This record gives sequence, structure tokens and C-alpha cells, in this order.
Amino acid sequence: MINVEVEKNPNESATSLIRRFTKRVQGSSILVKVRGERYASRPQSKFKRKASALRRIARRTEVERLKKLGKIKTK
Repeated sequence: MINVEVEKNPNESATSLIRRFTKRVQGSSILVKVRGERYASRPQSKFKRKASALRRIARRTEVERLKKLGKIKTK
């Protein structure tokens, strides 16, 4: 991660120092990077993928069984 440092000039006000700091932060694109990582998700593990696939298969076979019994209307 990039650290942004700004030193106060002798005749500089606090507001101009903050303004200069925010400009430096925007220029370094730290915020863009952090916001991009905010909602990033890890790839699912092999076990999780397998478990969800098995649940899908079980649900599909159950629906097919109920259709054959006439408990679910077919489209």
C-alpha cells in the first residue's frame, strides 16, 4: 500500500494542507483500489463447489420425481 505524506509549509493554513493531501490521495489512486477490493470475493473452494453441485442434483431429481407423481404441474 502506498503511504501519502504531506508536510505543512510555513505560511499554509490547515484547510489548504487538507486540500493538498486529498489531491495527493486522489492522484495516487488508493481509494479506487480499496473500493475495488471492497466487494471482491474469493473463489469457492473445491469442497463448496462439490457440495452445491450435489444439492443442485438432489433438488433436480426431487422435482422430477414430484412431476412424475403429478404433485407439480409441468409447463
